[in-house]
Amino acid sequence: MKNTGLSAAATLLSCLLLSACTVGPDYVRPTPLEKTPAAYKELEGWKVAQPQDARIQKGWWKIYHDPLLDSLAEQVAVSNQNVAQVEAQYRQARAMTQGARAGYFPTVAVAPSASRTKSSANLGSSKNGGATTSTFQLPLDATWEPDLWGRIRRTVESSEANAQASSADLAAVTLSAQAEMVNDYLQLRIVDAQKQLLSDTVEMYRKSLEITRNRYSSGIAAKTDVLQAETLLKSTEAQLVDSGVQRAQLEHAIAVLLGKSPSSFSLSPVKMIAAVPEVPTGVPSELLERRADIAMAERKMAAANAQIGVAEAARYPTIQLSAMGGLSSSALSTLFNWPSRVWSLGAGASANLFDGGLRKAQSEQAVAAYDASVAAYRETVLTAFQEVEDNLAALRILGEESTLQDQAVQAARQSAALTINQYAAGTVAYLNVLVAQTTALANERTALGISGRKLTASVLLFKALGGGWDQQMLK
Repeated sequence: MKNTGLSAAATLLSCLLLSACTVGPDYVRPTPLEKTPAAYKELEGWKVAQPQDARIQKGWWKIYHDPLLDSLAEQVAVSNQNVAQVEAQYRQARAMTQGARAGYFPTVAVAPSASRTKSSANLGSSKNGGATTSTFQLPLDATWEPDLWGRIRRTVESSEANAQASSADLAAVTLSAQAEMVNDYLQLRIVDAQKQLLSDTVEMYRKSLEITRNRYSSGIAAKTDVLQAETLLKSTEAQLVDSGVQRAQLEHAIAVLLGKSPSSFSLSPVKMIAAVPEVPTGVPSELLERRADIAMAERKMAAANAQIGVAEAARYPTIQLSAMGGLSSSALSTLFNWPSRVWSLGAGASANLFDGGLRKAQSEQAVAAYDASVAAYRETVLTAFQEVEDNLAALRILGEESTLQDQAVQAARQSAALTINQYAAGTVAYLNVLVAQTTALANERTALGISGRKLTASVLLFKALGGGWDQQMLK
């Protein structure tokens, strides 16, 4: 009879495993848009993009040819605390995936016990009343829930997709922190150039003030010329001092991005301004495949799709198999004897007959969450196209503006030089010098501002493209 029972149980288990299925829809990646543009408006030669974040290029900031910048940018991935936080969340997501996979296997537990009991002497006519007995047990329990409807498989699928999304999030946060640090560094160098410009201008204005004083001492110029020259000098010196505020704030921001205290970090001024890299006209739109935020949104869709299967599986009966085997004896000396063995096999099933529509609502909730993730994915793709378009347009327009502004700077410099010579010769009033010098300084500061905006646009373009481009892809 025992053999017959075991055979029947084994046959039932085999049938259950063979008939197992996975409920819920299999994941199919939706199209990013109803109609994806074949090319960018601001740049020809681009093709339709699909997320492929694994192709992110490392060290994109090296195109600015600044060794110090290279060193700082590499530290961001190691020391930035936002990156460290997301990295820990990624490890957490991987651990959750391992936990979900544990559902495939049975749970086995051992619970040894020993007890000594004295019974009451007033238990009726029992001959053993008041006796003391010992019990020693060494049981081994195992329980297992067959994944008949794919609930565990869908849970693992969802956890794996979430872990992949977390990995993409780590890449996105790292890129964002690096782009912010690179931009802050480049803007700090623009401020250094502005400070140098103001410092040179102060020296020039001091010479102009000396000229006006000499002319005033000779009785050639009025006192107002001296006062105007002093006013221009002092206001420019004030601008020079004020530029230190922005530089200090940028330096502090870089320190925090590097995971350092602002008080322990400093950057020496330099006169070099990084050149704005040229965008190759043949850059293909497949570079958008490297955007980690698109990959993250796509993986979240896969996770949400798997949750539909989890919700659907909850509507089906669950079966749990259990087994127990071990040793039990009233004496420790006989615990490991063959007659001390005990065992049991069991199976249980549970099905929900009425839940007030709870599981139906949970399924609808999972479907709605998936639809929301699809919309979020498509919005991410649209935003990616917008960011590339914005910064391509910015580089193109700022390039044209920079050319015109450089011409204005040259003209303003010549005008200021000629006017100061004319004033020294006594042919023009000092007001002409004041206007010419103020105009020249304003145009030079505007030119530096345009250079800073171009550098910012180039950094944002690298970020929008997922970290730059690989020159081998353009051949």
